[in-house]
Order: sequence, then C-alpha cells, then structure tokens
Amino acid sequence: MTRSLIAMYKSDGLDLRFRLIFQVDEDGILLREFLHAKGISKRTLTATKYDGGDISVNGIERTVRHPLQSGDEVVITFPPEAPSPGLVPESGHLDIIHEDETLMIVNKPAGQSTIPSRDHPTGTMANIVAGKFAEECLPTTVHVVTRLDRDTSGLICIAKNRHIHHLLSEQMINSGFNRQYVAIVEGNVQEDRFSIVQPIGRKAGSIIERIVREDGQFARTDVEVLHRAVVEGRHLTKVALTLHTGRTHQIRVHMKWAGYPLHGDDLYGGNQGLIGRQALHCAMIGFSHPLTGEKIEFSCEVPLDMKHLTNNEINQKK
Repeated sequence: MTRSLIAMYKSDGLDLRFRLIFQVDEDGILLREFLHAKGISKRTLTATKYDGGDISVNGIERTVRHPLQSGDEVVITFPPEAPSPGLVPESGHLDIIHEDETLMIVNKPAGQSTIPSRDHPTGTMANIVAGKFAEECLPTTVHVVTRLDRDTSGLICIAKNRHIHHLLSEQMINSGFNRQYVAIVEGNVQEDRFSIVQPIGRKAGSIIERIVREDGQFARTDVEVLHRAVVEGRHLTKVALTLHTGRTHQIRVHMKWAGYPLHGDDLYGGNQGLIGRQALHCAMIGFSHPLTGEKIEFSCEVPLDMKHLTNNEINQKK
C-alpha cells in the first residue's frame, strides 16, 4: 500500500503552499500515472506546472514523464490560490468542530448565510473563514463543499484546497456523504419511518422556490419520527431526516409535499408562530477522508431555539 502524508506547513519559514507527500512502493510507474492514481487530475497537474507549483522526486524537480522506483518520495506542491473576488475577509466567531490540513467542519448558526449574496454580501460563514485563512497567511481561498440555507443551522464542510474540494465533490456525486438532519414539522406524523422519493424542480415563475414535479431531478429523503408533541394546542413532530441526494431545499420541499411542512418555514407553508426560522438543523455529517480514505463522522447538538420549541410538550412519542 502506498503511504501518503499531508501537510500545510513551513518548509523554509516562508512557504505555506499546500503539499502532498507520497512514498512509492512499486517500480517503473511513470510519475504522471502515479499521481493520477492518487486522484490528481490532468487539470491539476497543468495548473501545478504553470501557476506556481512544482513536483519533485527525492528533492529534485521532475517532469510527469519521470519513471519512479520503490522507495522514492514524491512531493507535489500546489500553486497558491488567489482570494475569491467579492469575498471580503472578516473576523468573527467560528464554532469549529474539526480541522486538519485539508478541511474544516463548522457548526453554522441560524441567521448566518453560508456564502455572500446580493442581500447578504458580508458577515457570512465564508467571509469569516476567509479572514481566518488570511490571519494564518494561508495562500488559499474558501471552498464550501456543503451549504446550508441562511436560516438552517448545523454542520458545514469546507475544503482548504482546490484539489481537496474536487475529491470531496466527487464523493458527493457518488453518494459518499452521509448527512442527517433534525427538524420539527407541523402536524402529527403517523408513520414512524418512511421514505420520500419524489423529483424536485424549480417552481415556474420563481427563482427561489422548488416543488415536486415530474420533470425534476431525482431526490430521496428518509424520515424517522423521534418525538410527537402538542405545543400551545398545535401538533408538532420532531423527525430525523437522512438525505440520499442534495437538491436545493430538498427537505423543505419533501416535507411540504408529505403534508408536514417545517415549523417556521413560511416559504413552504410552515407556521412562524413559535420560532423565527425553519426548524431545521444539520446534526451529523459523515464521509471518507479525502486522502486517507478513513470513514469520519461529526455531530453537533440541536440549538436551543429548537429545543425550547417542544419544552411544553404534552404528547410523548407512541
């Protein structure tokens, strides 16, 4: 098994470019083929060659046609990444659940956008992460792998390098991500467990709202009842939801279609009487580490506003 090490480090006190270090355990393979087998694309190799990166074997810079021998050490140094236009670095609090040289898992509060938009150009999660990178002098930009709506709380995955973003995006495309949410929905959900498999597409005449429609994209959401309650005369149900796809507003659209809109979600029919946002929280995210292949999983608690929503519960789960 070929060993790979990773580092975002100071090799001479100044160079903070991202590096991957590999130990070769076979003879005769070309450097290009070796790196392709490690998930490094032709596009990445081209950028490395022309945009300020380099590839070395045993400390000597080599072309991708160089033949490798068992025991060789291969180091690919990725070029520095220019800051994203329009993403102003800002200082602010980050609830970092996990961080290593390749990625971050951050617990985003409700009311904060993931990335800048016309209505919310500053104060986003991405702005603050960009500020952190700038403070650490990392020559990279923010790569958001998983996003959450502004009023949804919970875990977000951020890659710290374009190559890592590519590897994680490939996992998402191939259903390698496991994301579990907790929501509080309107009504008394009858079935303890069920799946919603309905295609989702854009609603005609709207640039924001989505609906279930026959010509939409395939989408599947698994639902499990956690708790049933009556709060101020209203039936509410706390549910766990597992996404098998990642369509825009998927949970919100599917639960509306099922007749149980998220509480507080006025866009999709929820009542805002008890909470000022949709009661939706990304509680767990799991995937394979992009370099080691190790299965990793992170979780965070439901925030207080959702906990308080069912404090006066009367009906317990049946």
